[in-house]
Amino acid sequence: MRRILVTGALGQIGSELVPALRERYGNENVVASDIRMPTGQDGADGPFEYVDCQRLHQIEVVLRRYDIDTIYHLAAVLSAVAETKPMVAWDVNMGSVYQVVEAARQHGCAVFHPSSIGAFGPTTPRDHTPQDTIQRPTTMYGITKVAAELLCDYYASRFRVDTRGVRLPGLVSYVAPPGGGTTDYAVAIFHEAVRHRHYTCYLRADSTLDFMYMPDAVRAMIEIMEADPGRLTHRNAYNITAMSATPASLTAAIRKYIPDFVIDYDIDPARQAIADSWPNSLDDSLARLDWDWAPRFDLDAMTADMLENIARRTKTARWGGGGRYAD
Repeated sequence: MRRILVTGALGQIGSELVPALRERYGNENVVASDIRMPTGQDGADGPFEYVDCQRLHQIEVVLRRYDIDTIYHLAAVLSAVAETKPMVAWDVNMGSVYQVVEAARQHGCAVFHPSSIGAFGPTTPRDHTPQDTIQRPTTMYGITKVAAELLCDYYASRFRVDTRGVRLPGLVSYVAPPGGGTTDYAVAIFHEAVRHRHYTCYLRADSTLDFMYMPDAVRAMIEIMEADPGRLTHRNAYNITAMSATPASLTAAIRKYIPDFVIDYDIDPARQAIADSWPNSLDDSLARLDWDWAPRFDLDAMTADMLENIARRTKTARWGGGGRYAD
C-alpha cells in the first residue's frame, strides 16, 4: 500500500488529486500539505500537515512521521503570477523541487512533479509539438519548468530516484478557483457564463492552446506513477493533452447550452504574450505508447459537465431538460 505526501494540496490540482488518491489508497495513507492551513472541509477526510517545501527539514519530518514512499509535488507559483514576481517564482518553483528530490533521495521516495506547456517557447514547433524538441521559454515560469525537468532527470540518472512527470496543458476545473495561470480564462469563462451569461476575456478570440479537464489530468497523474517502469522511455515530462481550444471555440461550445451567452475582449498584453509563446497543440503519442495514456473528455463532454456542476454548486442557474438552461 502506498503512503503518499501531496505538497501544495490546497491548490487547483491538489483540491482534486487528494480526494482521488484517498479514494484509491485510503484516507489515512494520503497526507495533504501546504503553506496555508485548511478551512472548512479542506483536508477533513485525512491527515494534513503544514509544510514549507523550501525547508528540507519540514519535508523530512513528514516523510518519517508517516513513512511516506511517494511524493506528489504540486507547490508552485503559476505563469501569470510568476511574471509579476519572477524572483519569488524562482525561489519557490526551483527551491522546492530541489528540496523535494533531495528528501526523496535520502528517504527512498518516488516523486511526481508536473511540468507544463509553459516549458516551451516561441521557437518550439507550434503544432503537434514533439516530445523532444527545442525548449527556450521566455517566461520565468517556463524557465523553472525546464530546469525542474532537467533536475528530476538528473536525480533519476545520478541517484536512481524514481522521478516521473507530465507536461500539463491548461487545466479546466469547477472545484477550485483560478490560481494565476495564463490559461485560467478557460475556467473563468464557465463560471461567468453560469452566473452572468457574460465574460470579458483577456486573450484574443483566436488564441489556440491545449486544454484538459481536471478528471483526466488527475487520472494521468495516478496512472503514470502506477505505470510499469520498464515501459517508460522517459522518466519525466511526458506530453499529454486532450483538446485544442480558443476562446471562440469555448464560447461556441457553451452557447449550445446557454444560447444567450455573450463574450467580449479586453486583451492583457502580458498574458497574451505568454499564450503566444506556447504551442497550439501537443503530440502526446509517446505517453499513449509508453503507459497507455488516453483522455476521456473532449470539448463538448467537458463543457456539459462543467456547466452542470457549476450550476449545481452555485445554485444560481436553472438547468433544464435536454441539457439546456431553462428560460
